[in-house]
Amino acid sequence: MQKDRLSSSPSRFKEVRGEAMLETEEVSVMLRLKDLGWGTRRIAAELGVSRTTVKEYLRAGGWRPYEKPERRKKLDGYEAWLKERFCRHLGNADVIRQELAGEKRIVISLRTVERAVHPYRRELAAQARACVRFETPPGKQMQIDFGERGVEIGGVQVRAYLFVATLGYSRRLHVRAFRHERQENWFEGQESAFRAFGGVTEEVLFDNARALVMEHHAATREVVFNPKLKAFAKHWGFRPRACAPYRARYLRARRRTASAM
Repeated sequence: MQKDRLSSSPSRFKEVRGEAMLETEEVSVMLRLKDLGWGTRRIAAELGVSRTTVKEYLRAGGWRPYEKPERRKKLDGYEAWLKERFCRHLGNADVIRQELAGEKRIVISLRTVERAVHPYRRELAAQARACVRFETPPGKQMQIDFGERGVEIGGVQVRAYLFVATLGYSRRLHVRAFRHERQENWFEGQESAFRAFGGVTEEVLFDNARALVMEHHAATREVVFNPKLKAFAKHWGFRPRACAPYRARYLRARRRTASAM
């Protein structure tokens, strides 16, 4: 009785990341041998591939293209964080890269960050187009915010925090540079603006910075100001006012102005 045997010609397959990628005709032979009662070990030895490869093709029932396994990316799971920081920094991917390294201990290239935040750029552009210039009567309101940028001082790269005050009517600007963005810097920046503008406005409008606002309910619009801010406002005679959560685009535009200086 003649023994079933294939020719001893070398097997034609490609090794892709340790997995044998067989040609379509070889898979057909594999299926015929299985129908003849051959076991996976014997088929693997005949074709010169692993039993795992044989089992995978038999389980699939025929030839299948190689599917490259998806590699987990360093930023997987950080989508919400990236989107929030992208909007906060007005699309500045380099600042996000620095914060990833400082806060998350994730060191990656600027190009990688830019690819990750690319889906959010259209949304940010739409928000900018929807922004309507907001003006108030003379002496009514001053808007304040902080921006930041890297600068070189004495050959050393440092991060400067720029306090920006804008008069609601004239759009006149006052900018002060600080080494930090602390509560005392907010107060010192406002005092400097009052002196530069020659007076105090009826109200001061700001974003929901932690140094100034303890809590701001998005639904009820109830604001809990920091006690030191309330005392500071009472001393100077102005009314503090916080922007609606996530709606302070015109204040963030001041941050872009400060960063460009």
